[in-house]
Amino acid sequence: MAEAAARWLITGVVQGVGFRWFVARQAGSLGLRGWARNLADGSVEVVAAGDETDLRQLDEQLAVGPRFAQVSRVEKTEIPHDTVKYKSFEIR
Repeated sequence: MAEAAARWLITGVVQGVGFRWFVARQAGSLGLRGWARNLADGSVEVVAAGDETDLRQLDEQLAVGPRFAQVSRVEKTEIPHDTVKYKSFEIR
């Protein structure tokens, strides 16, 4: 298992629709660590670290989001996995 990490910026109708809770459930079930938070511009930022395969699964789920979300764009940036200091996945 190769350790990896990424940062996503998700735009669209992603605040007020349970998006961060959706991400926390998905990431938790995949055993990822990191966090999700709302940004002032209406987007959601997600940072996660873990197995590369699990991160790919999260990436696919972020593009869909929860039922009432309308994801218009997902920007992904690879980051060093050792910068993610969390031991579990949290909502910030």
